Amino acid sequence: MSALALLAGAFVVGFEQLTQWKYGPVGIAGLLLLALGFHRSSPAYSSAGALVLTLLVVGGAAA
Repeated sequence: MSALALLAGAFVVGFEQLTQWKYGPVGIAGLLLLALGFHRSSPAYSSAGALVLTLLVVGGAAA
């Protein structure tokens, strides 16, 4: 396993933990939709995930 792959995996796991800590289960669902959309090359899934994450970030700033 290359060091770059290990570093990328650690970054993804860290980002997922940060998202779960800050935004809860809805943030994880948005991140999952976004990743699923990129993996399947589906604009519908990636757009839904991006929309969920955007609404969480904007809603948190307004409150």
